[in-house]
Amino acid sequence: MIHASINGRFLTQSLTGVQRYAREVVTAIDEELSSARAITNGLSIELLIPRNAKMDFPLKTIKTRLIGTLSGHLWEQFELPIHARGTLLSLCNTGPILRRNQILAIHDTNTRDLPHSYTPAFRMLYRVLHPILGRTAATIATVSHFSAGQIAKYGIADPHKIIVAPNGCDHASNWAPSRPSNVISTSPPNTIVAIGSAAPHKNLALLTGLADQFAENNLRLAIVGMSNPGVFNRTGPATHHPAITYLGRLDDAALAEQLRTALCLAFPSWTEGFGLPPLEAMMLGCPVISSDRASLPEVCGNAALFAPPDDPASWMASILQLRNEPAERQRMIRLGHDQATKYTWRSTARTYLTLFAEHATTAITGEQNLNSVQPRT
Repeated sequence: MIHASINGRFLTQSLTGVQRYAREVVTAIDEELSSARAITNGLSIELLIPRNAKMDFPLKTIKTRLIGTLSGHLWEQFELPIHARGTLLSLCNTGPILRRNQILAIHDTNTRDLPHSYTPAFRMLYRVLHPILGRTAATIATVSHFSAGQIAKYGIADPHKIIVAPNGCDHASNWAPSRPSNVISTSPPNTIVAIGSAAPHKNLALLTGLADQFAENNLRLAIVGMSNPGVFNRTGPATHHPAITYLGRLDDAALAEQLRTALCLAFPSWTEGFGLPPLEAMMLGCPVISSDRASLPEVCGNAALFAPPDDPASWMASILQLRNEPAERQRMIRLGHDQATKYTWRSTARTYLTLFAEHATTAITGEQNLNSVQPRT
């Protein structure tokens, strides 16, 4: 029997892209275990969770166990490694330093790429912790080839230890659109949706700066999302304009309705480790205009219109193109759906299941490195 453990600290955290990754990967691993594929033969996995965790999604095969009395980083560093059996999978950027038989997912290097987006305390934590974990963990996973290159560039981990296990977006196909009172009606579509926090790297100021032009062209901007003040710095006070509506955090059903009926999603980030919202939008039939930086061209392929994050005129031109050329908008919707279907959580789950088997083999044979493991998608 091969034993493996999963770090369940993400169940104590607010749901952002990183926590969604963890939830969807764990769910997909559970589905693979339930299907009794050859890759799962003889594998037993346990999800270890703190006492203050909220276990609100069902698992069929993965066992869950409450451990310890601490919480947060203290639980992760001191109690988790004592209870973990076999290879430990940590999916949310941090894990126990003392656990060498560990697969650690580091999603991005944003605290280095755009440090002013983050509070000094958060930035320092990641700058100290990541290089240590990069040395002690057996394998570093990340979500794009761009991020893999950045992790190697900054010396966080040796390139031979890094594998690519991208986000999926098929979860969005299960969202049942539902319109609460604060979601804008967009029929015919005249609303541009933006998803992100007020952190500088999300670059929402580019879009709010176009408010007058939106109004002149009978367009509206709806901004979805909120900021965690313990993690992100803000760009400044919100821009108030009749053409801009701040929707705050939406649940999946409300977000699905907003994207399904919107003119487009605009995603002007300066940097992203992956950039999941564009693929979620594509899955829901919403065309995407994306920044041409970082991982976004890799993730979006030929299925988005691209514009530089420092060129407002290019963004306005692309928005008007989608509004004024229905055939082009429909073409982008078709391309988007094809691109989104390339990214599934089950594919990523199988990458991690393969790693579990490779780590178990390494432990049995006494080999001390995994340099034979090559980046894969």
